[in-house]
Amino acid sequence: MTKFTTYGLAAAVAVSALATSAAFADTSGKRIALSNNYAGNSWRQAMLSSWEKVTSEAVANGTVAAADAFTTAENQVTEQAAQIQNLILQGYDAIVINAASPEGLNGAVKEACDAGVVVVSFDGIVTEPCAWRIAVDFAQMGKDEVLYLADKLPDGGKLLEIRGLAGVFVDDEISAGIHEGVAETGKFEIVGSVHGNWAQDVAQKAVAGILPSLPDDIVGVVTQGGDGYGAAQAFKAAGRDMPVIVMGNRHDELTWWKEQKDANGYETMSVSIAPGVSTLAFWVAQQVLDGADVPKDLTVPFLRIDQDNLEENLANTQEGGVANVEYSLEDAQGVIKGAM
Repeated sequence: MTKFTTYGLAAAVAVSALATSAAFADTSGKRIALSNNYAGNSWRQAMLSSWEKVTSEAVANGTVAAADAFTTAENQVTEQAAQIQNLILQGYDAIVINAASPEGLNGAVKEACDAGVVVVSFDGIVTEPCAWRIAVDFAQMGKDEVLYLADKLPDGGKLLEIRGLAGVFVDDEISAGIHEGVAETGKFEIVGSVHGNWAQDVAQKAVAGILPSLPDDIVGVVTQGGDGYGAAQAFKAAGRDMPVIVMGNRHDELTWWKEQKDANGYETMSVSIAPGVSTLAFWVAQQVLDGADVPKDLTVPFLRIDQDNLEENLANTQEGGVANVEYSLEDAQGVIKGAM
């Protein structure tokens, strides 16, 4: 079992043993839709694959009537709001949302709730009170990166920050946690910041573009996921000393880390939310439709990989994919119980 931080999934499952299994017949006629704002990186592709894998089984066994996924062409609030309005008109009973904005979709979300549609947001959550929210403590995730570097690099030094998609809740929260960690430790200075869009090719280009303007003594790179390998390639191409780059659980990042570990003992850590959180959101929506009492805010653990369990996690990560955990109905019941 892969190691979690906030609390163990195994513990959640143990709690769920006390829960009564959902009455599948109560939701067998219900239709759930996924509204996704972006699919341009490996994490989002893995998220969609996990959704398809778990929900197709749920449809096949009669748990729900449909679980269709829809992704907007651009990461635009107006486009996703229109998509949500269209899903309401199509008569879906629940809409699961990975949102382009925490506030920008609130009008469309309120329209859905007023129409009797259950709305569950995850990863990119919404702030509209009628919706459910599933997220990790992204700020703590960012802070933990800096705390790790403070322990590994007690003398501190200069950092490069690679951010995610501009304007998205997740990007803002992780960055805030990173800056909180820098202020709290008092050991580091962020001397540059770029947006890598959680994609290695975008990150590589962005880092390559900013490196000539940065000092030579960068000791660490704090990231958000999907950008570590691109950053490493940019530093290598520039002939720079390789800093400690925090990774984001992607296969290319873990593979590069393993190669460096074997060659010269390179040490770092890797952290991200598991893409399979989409499947937890599906089961939460199903449970709400089934009449379960579900708290509006659920926190799930982020997935962290360290030096001692790198090989195990790499072996279990699909090439081109992301280290992942997918949730069952029982897992979801355990998470719900743990939040009550």
